[in-house]
Amino acid sequence: MKQNITIAVDKELIKQARILASRKATSISRLLGDELRKIVTKAADYERAKKRAMTELESGYHLGGIPAGREELHER
Repeated sequence: MKQNITIAVDKELIKQARILASRKATSISRLLGDELRKIVTKAADYERAKKRAMTELESGYHLGGIPAGREELHER
């Protein structure tokens, strides 16, 4: 379901947006809608990635092998 919104934008910016929309064979409304969708999607993707990374960090990483003592690591 689509819903209209009202925004206040500088007249010169509207003029430039009309030119850009015309070059892309679309409308200012479609341009703004597409950009807003990209911003929201990017934010949601970031939050999912952050949550996944935090879960991995909390569970820790198994690096394998047997832990060596300080003396074994620094043998000469």
